[in-house]
Order: sequence, then structure tokens, then C-alpha cells
Amino acid sequence: MPEANPARIDVVLVAGGKFHDIDFARLELLKLLAEDERVRVRVFEDYSRIDVIRAARFLVTYTCDVVPSLDEQEQLRAWLEGGGRWFALHGTNSILRFLQSGLVDSPRWAPHLMQTLGSQFIAHPPIQPYRVDVVQPSHALVQGVEPFEAADELYLSETHGELDVLLAAEYEGEAKGFVEDQWPKARHPVFYIHKLGQGAVLYLTLGHCRSHYDMHAVGMDYYPRVERGSWDLPVYYDLLRRGLAWSKEAQSPT
Repeated sequence: MPEANPARIDVVLVAGGKFHDIDFARLELLKLLAEDERVRVRVFEDYSRIDVIRAARFLVTYTCDVVPSLDEQEQLRAWLEGGGRWFALHGTNSILRFLQSGLVDSPRWAPHLMQTLGSQFIAHPPIQPYRVDVVQPSHALVQGVEPFEAADELYLSETHGELDVLLAAEYEGEAKGFVEDQWPKARHPVFYIHKLGQGAVLYLTLGHCRSHYDMHAVGMDYYPRVERGSWDLPVYYDLLRRGLAWSKEAQSPT
């Protein structure tokens, strides 16, 4: 029998930052969250409403170069350890600085945050199709998902702690335009779980998107093309829905 009066699920979506079409990603995520009538969402551009985040069942983030303060980082960690769940997307683990040389640096300025997330973005090769492999085909989050090709940013990241990797991509070569531009052959996590106490982070690195007006931070008034990356793939929306379902299993805040 269906539950007569299903309980409300409070969610926070943090969508903000640079170099990406945050408007597009925010709208798409809100549409997915709205598929469950129990979900009530509050939306912010950063982590300053940490009180609202800590009262929520789970947190979803689509950001780029948005770093919480140290106090906010510590409270996020405590919330996760107490049973919260954080579905982190794409550039959530990024810190980017454009140098006078024209190169992009990824400074290690927020180790507490990156250790909580389980990784820090360092570089990516030019956007081009690459194969995403299923590492644990029997895991519920990827069961039935076949290997697929994504024309997206392949995140070359520095990892922290033990990760339960579900999807991965192999890469060897150059990450042109980044300070750390030479990468030996290795498998890089694309979709993983990082457990912390009673809670966990679920990270999905796919999801690049950019429109004509998203590079003004580096002096480009009009970017010549629209990029949708994995948002053009049905499998990406499948993974997002699975991630949101996983997030709802978090313990209710006390």
C-alpha cells in the first residue's frame, strides 16, 4: 500500500560559479528534483546558508570555483558524518586561477573541502569524445548501464581517501592550457562514492555546459559556441536520477 501522507524531503541546490551555463544546469536539475512531489528545494549560489544545508535531507551542487569558508567546510563535514548525503556534480571540486601566462592553475587552497569530496579537479584535455567504463556493473547506481562515449571534460583529478569507483575513464597525454599538463596513463574516476561517517558524497564529474555568455570572467563577451557535453546523453539523465534516488536515502536531520 502506498504511504498515505509521504513525508516532505527538504533539499538544497547550490548552483553557481564561473565558466559554465549555470542557468541551464540549475533548471535541468530543478526539473529532475520536481519529479518527486515530496521534494521541496531551496536554491543558493554558494554555501553561506550552511544552516539551511544542515537542516536538509541532502545537498546537490553544480558549481565551478565556488569554495566554502573553512567554517562552512567543517560544518559540511560534520553534517555528512552525521548522516547527510551530498550529490556533487562536475566542477564542485574545482579551484581555478588564470595566470598571466595564459595557463590555468588548480591551487591546493582548500584541502579540507577536497578531502571531504574525495577529489580535486586539476586539469582536463580538450573536449573530445572519450569512453566511460563501468567499474562495478552489479552496483545499484550503475546496474544495467553499458559503457558509453561522452564528449565532455574528462576530469584529471587528485584523489583523497578511499573511493568506491563506479564509472571511470582512462587517459594518457596532454591537458593543454593547464599548468599540470602532462598525464601518464591512468584510470580516472568519473562516478564514485566517498563515505564519511554515517553519510557520503556521491560525485559525478560529467556535466560540462557552456553558453555564449559564460566566459565574461576572463574578458570574453561572447563565446562562439554552445556546449552541452553529457547533457545531450540520455544515460547522463539516468545517472542523475539514480544519484537523486540515492541521495533521498540519507538519514533525516536530527
